[in-house]
Amino acid sequence: MSADPPLVLVVEDERDLADLYATWLRDEYRVRVAYGGREAVDELDDEVDIALLDRRMPDLSGDETLEAIRERGVDCRVAMVTAVEPDFDVVEMGFDDYLVKPVARDALEDTVENLLLRNTYDEGIQELFALASKKALLESEKDPATLDTNEEYQELSERVAELRADLDETLATVDEDHEIDVMYRDLGDAFAFDDESDTE
Repeated sequence: MSADPPLVLVVEDERDLADLYATWLRDEYRVRVAYGGREAVDELDDEVDIALLDRRMPDLSGDETLEAIRERGVDCRVAMVTAVEPDFDVVEMGFDDYLVKPVARDALEDTVENLLLRNTYDEGIQELFALASKKALLESEKDPATLDTNEEYQELSERVAELRADLDETLATVDEDHEIDVMYRDLGDAFAFDDESDTE
């Protein structure tokens, strides 16, 4: 395993913004900057630990860049960092987290830190994190009536519930050195909506 700091790939067509994100992260991480989707695809390799993708880029969209990352089998966590308001299409997308611009420095740093922590978990817990993040994202953007009638959201909720039911068994495989309390705290916000619904 490399002793080098984790590598973050910043993909943003607004150069000033890309450079700002890079400046924020360089104290803690190695950073590569790509000023568009096609350039990002050229920069992809197995060294990349985290990719931060804008969705709306002129040459190759963030959605297409995300597909390229997954098709290549690059084992990195991906956060969309974008002004595009999320809709139900996010359910099928292969990202791990979603930040809506404008993004504060602490939010960006916290997201990178959390995604790196998720890399230490097994695939089942990683899937739970990704889906729970999408569920929480949709719950923050959509009203309950819309959610109740949306099939994609209902299927997402069912899958999150299945994974959540398996969580205790999965945790038995997590090394005691890992910060399980941090993992629960990370999941806590995503499950808050469920807990409130359970009490109704």
